[in-house]
Amino acid sequence: MDGPGGDRPGVPYRFEPTATAADIAARYQGLADGEETGVVVTVAGRLMLRRDQGKMAFGDLQDSTGRIQLFAMQKSTTDFEGFTGLHLGDWIGVTGEVIRTRRGELSVRVDSWVRLAEARRSFPDKWHGITDVDVRYRQRYVDLWVSDGVREAFVARSRIVSSTRRWLEDRGFLEVETPVFHPIPGGALARPFTTHHNALDLELYLRIAPELYLKRLTVGGFERVFEIARVFRNEGISTRHNPEFTMLELYQAYADYSDIMVLVEELVAHLAMDLHGTTTLSYDGRELDLAVPWRRATMLELLEEHGGIVVDLDTDMDVLVGLCSERGIPVEDHYGPGKLILELYEKLAEPELWGPVFVTDYPKEVSPLARDHRDHPGWVERFEGIVAGRELCNAFTELVDPDEQRARFEAQEAGRAAGDAEAMAVDEDYLRALEYGLPPTGGLGIGMDRLVMLLTGTTTIRDVILFPTLRPEQ
Repeated sequence: MDGPGGDRPGVPYRFEPTATAADIAARYQGLADGEETGVVVTVAGRLMLRRDQGKMAFGDLQDSTGRIQLFAMQKSTTDFEGFTGLHLGDWIGVTGEVIRTRRGELSVRVDSWVRLAEARRSFPDKWHGITDVDVRYRQRYVDLWVSDGVREAFVARSRIVSSTRRWLEDRGFLEVETPVFHPIPGGALARPFTTHHNALDLELYLRIAPELYLKRLTVGGFERVFEIARVFRNEGISTRHNPEFTMLELYQAYADYSDIMVLVEELVAHLAMDLHGTTTLSYDGRELDLAVPWRRATMLELLEEHGGIVVDLDTDMDVLVGLCSERGIPVEDHYGPGKLILELYEKLAEPELWGPVFVTDYPKEVSPLARDHRDHPGWVERFEGIVAGRELCNAFTELVDPDEQRARFEAQEAGRAAGDAEAMAVDEDYLRALEYGLPPTGGLGIGMDRLVMLLTGTTTIRDVILFPTLRPEQ
């Protein structure tokens, strides 16, 4: 019968372990077979395996640090019959002496135990984990226990984010928080999610990027500023895309995109060393060397190198449209030459870029927030870091001229009117901020989920997001 409030009788309200599986393994690794320590510990976790052998029973207790064997005996274990009746997956607390069995297994001999929570649903076969991928992502609380490597991937994610934060702070960057609700979607070319604020009767948008607010802070005097931000884009789902994801954005006053390239390659190499002790990794069965320096190459150079195409912004539009059509690239009426060149590059060159490369110099048409290239009219000082055929980051020498920024916004708004749902709108408050003066600035956005994928050897974004967006369960 349930106790007050529906609780099971005998289930404690709190429990205090004195050791973990990892603690015991580290402290008593030299214990000889059959040796006893005389040390009594209290451990807690899930019972993930049990083998009953008459008057003895063995179990595997798993906590957040690893597994330790439990050794119970009918003559010395309180409620031995109850112990042998536990369900796999039950949370239990155990008190007993640390020993090594005659067969060489480091163990906790069970003197007393208590069930902390009952697993009313059976765990999947421990040898095979969850074979239905959809169930893995939908029931992550089970996946974390039964699928190899899942827990380790998320521990690595936490370590990567923490190490990134410390690395930036050591270089004088200040972490801030900016609004998630935006009155105008901006900072990236993407379709936003919309919501409504009842008290203000106001349509708002979940942020697609924190960029414009962070640059307002640079105007306000924060010369090195960053945010590790949850952002939201109302777009498709794939192995590289989830509608909500984590973005590192940073801005550095007095820097340009060349400075930001150095920052990126040094940060990623540092994270690889911190996590693996080397910058040479294996990804999707191929070797990948993240050591600095990374290659720099322009978009046009790579398009010629991998696509065999020599084009430029003054190439006839009919020629560009024909090149796209021949390769099955859809063309919209509002595309200009810059957008067509970008489409060709993304189709023909980007997937072929394995070793890390900074792809530099993008058409102004597709880069409304980047500063004009100092040497090449029609182009801007922008780069993307491509690793293993995938975009890792996007960065600019930031556009600081309010008049030019207004013209770019207005061109974007015209594109929106022509059917481009991802185009930006005119943000008057951001333009007002620029009129107070934005110093020369380099800016960066890194997809943290993709960075974690890279550093953990994961090929799908759902394996590095604890609760990815899924279709409704049938």
